[in-house]
Amino acid sequence: MVKANKYNVQGELIGEVELPSAIFDVDVNSPKVLLHEVVTMYLGNQRQGTVQKKDRSMVQGSYRKLFKQKGTGNARVGTRRSPIRVGGGITFAIYPKDWYRAIPKKKKRMALKVALTDRARHGRIYVVEGLNFETPSTKEAKAIISKMIPERGRKLVVTDGHHVPTVKSFTNLPDVMAERADSLNAYGILKSSYIILSDAALKKVEEVFSK
Repeated sequence: MVKANKYNVQGELIGEVELPSAIFDVDVNSPKVLLHEVVTMYLGNQRQGTVQKKDRSMVQGSYRKLFKQKGTGNARVGTRRSPIRVGGGITFAIYPKDWYRAIPKKKKRMALKVALTDRARHGRIYVVEGLNFETPSTKEAKAIISKMIPERGRKLVVTDGHHVPTVKSFTNLPDVMAERADSLNAYGILKSSYIILSDAALKKVEEVFSK
């Protein structure tokens, strides 16, 4: 059984909450290779693959042979687009490439559970009751975080939906990110030292990822 500290919107400790064992207390020894595989594939999918260089067919210039093949005393030469000439095309030029690799759903979910389990067992998951700002307030967001987590480190704030005022309040702070509960991924958890969930977000995580 893994528990997390529960706070109110003023950043005051009000008790503990039991975290779902199916998500926050799984075996983290055997799936280490799986976690590495999923994170590597996720980072690979972020690559745009838009790099391109010009080969000899793309550069400007005439296809005319610069001078005759024999009788000049010079080496044989082709067109001015040749890769060995200044302004010519590039040999083995790079073309746009799609780096996307589909990640199986079961692997993604297992990797996420392993990452959440690691943070939960180290006491780095915090639950905030009623975390829903009506208007953006970076000052209030900073006060909450400074009371809950005085240590330095990247924080991830998880909401049950796209609450614009709440997201704006926290993302104005350095080293603070925001994410929806149904869009969590293993890389985002591992990249953050501390995870802050609203009580509604915790229920959403259990609803989406406990299956």
